[in-house]
Amino acid sequence: MKKISILLIFFIFQQSIFAQKDQYYDFIKTWNFIKYYHPDVAGKKIDADSLFLMSVKNISSQDDFNSVTNKLTVNLNKKFTTPAPAETSQDILSKNQNFDWFRKSKKVNQENKDFLNSIYENRYTFELSKDKKSVSEEKKYAFSKEENLSQEYRLLALAKIQGVVDYLFPHKYLMDKNFDTLFKKMLDESLTVNTRKDFEIILAKLVSKLEDSHAFKFYRELNYRNDFLFSSSYYSPFDYKIVDNYLLVTDIVFPEICTKANIKKGDRITEINGKKISQIIDEKNKLLSVSNREKLIYELSSYQNNLIWPDNNSQKLLKLKSGKKTFTANTEFINTLDKTQVNVLSNYINNKNQKWTTRELINKDIAYFNINNTLQFINDIDDDKIDAKMESIILDASKKKAMVFDMRGYPDWGGFIFHYVYKYFSPSENYFYKYYAPNLKNIGTFVYLKDSYHYFPEIKDMKTMPYSGKVFIIVNPETRSASEWYTMSLQKIFPQSITIGQQTAGADGDVVRVNLPGNYVLDFTGNGIFYPDNSQTQQIGVRIDEIIKYKDQDFLDKKDLEFDRISNGLK
Repeated sequence: MKKISILLIFFIFQQSIFAQKDQYYDFIKTWNFIKYYHPDVAGKKIDADSLFLMSVKNISSQDDFNSVTNKLTVNLNKKFTTPAPAETSQDILSKNQNFDWFRKSKKVNQENKDFLNSIYENRYTFELSKDKKSVSEEKKYAFSKEENLSQEYRLLALAKIQGVVDYLFPHKYLMDKNFDTLFKKMLDESLTVNTRKDFEIILAKLVSKLEDSHAFKFYRELNYRNDFLFSSSYYSPFDYKIVDNYLLVTDIVFPEICTKANIKKGDRITEINGKKISQIIDEKNKLLSVSNREKLIYELSSYQNNLIWPDNNSQKLLKLKSGKKTFTANTEFINTLDKTQVNVLSNYINNKNQKWTTRELINKDIAYFNINNTLQFINDIDDDKIDAKMESIILDASKKKAMVFDMRGYPDWGGFIFHYVYKYFSPSENYFYKYYAPNLKNIGTFVYLKDSYHYFPEIKDMKTMPYSGKVFIIVNPETRSASEWYTMSLQKIFPQSITIGQQTAGADGDVVRVNLPGNYVLDFTGNGIFYPDNSQTQQIGVRIDEIIKYKDQDFLDKKDLEFDRISNGLK
């Protein structure tokens, strides 16, 4: 009998926990709906955050959906006189918007269904806002780095992430269908976390589910990333590249340490502290937001990022394969507090970055343009002489057998392609993609804009020159956002172009930044970018004609196979 009683108490306790989780979830879903649609709340007459913080304290384990809604809306206007404006646009991205969570829910009474529907039918239109960005504007809440946020602010942070997903992120439809399940789980955990670190793990897990490379750098916002994600205290004594499911040692940075551990260039590391590399990659994937696996591998392969390591300890047990020999090595890592070691480390990283950003393809028959390094054309040129200088450069390029646009990086000067390449080589228009912006009449949907401002500049008396030579566009996972956008433009300007390389970052479009309580800033893709035929670019990246694959020896020999492909293509 005593055993049955204990089990019954445990069952009731568990039911209480799950019930509470649903109540906070219902509260957050309803609050976000009110935040973005209710005329007084969306219109800023009533502060949405204040409404949240005041109401969330009153939620109890006894509440159901209807009592939660009543507590949220008790002081809100429920009679509306201004219907939402009719939709005039013909091309709307609306597949994210889904209100089944209340319209088809049996736990919502008819009165609340009618009220929520009435809010939507009379929703606030953000076209009335003086500042169109106010739809994504969020307050800042300062907390010390060591302080664990109080429960109501932890819930507010999670609520804002849910709001981003439901109303501001144009590619929600591409996300894992189990996001709501994960959100409820993280919501449940957030109620009991005792440390800031544990709460930051929750944030990282939720943001990773955006699967958006624009949100990748969110990990840098986390104060305790060293403890569960990122190692800033210790660097490996060798450089590396992830190939398949192993780390290829590509360079020896600290010879003495590597010699002591018997590590040589070309060795393959298959395990770190008993964990297989594939397992570590999967674990990192749950904490980092990337649009595709190619981008994840690229970022984890970055020596500078230092993200592949599963802990922040000074030594790591590595399992290596060297030729036919397999062995383990307890390897000392570089301490970033050691000034002598840090100088060696910094010089190595700086030299590596410098070589990459200033790379050139030198060939008398090729005009080579590195997207990282185009501002140099006009650095010391007076403003009134820029046009003449750029015309000289473009005319010289037009006489070459081939033009190469190396898009493996971020543009240092947008005007190079947007204005000058377009001016001399494009037809009169350049509608190379479809741009979907937030629909200010109906937040949560996105409207297609075809005003030329987003696509090409207005140039009077524009005359273009025909170019019959070969055009190569080089891309890889570092081709992100604006680089992807300009790549798509080049593909349209030069129909004969051949795009070569690896899958791009898959995060085209403008960045939106949202503040979260705790001094966090969440970046994400804020508009939808598609090819004119509606082909997807988010997660997928730009179209590639030829995938270039590297082998171990190519990395060890520091080869640029894209350059080799282009040079061979001119023979």
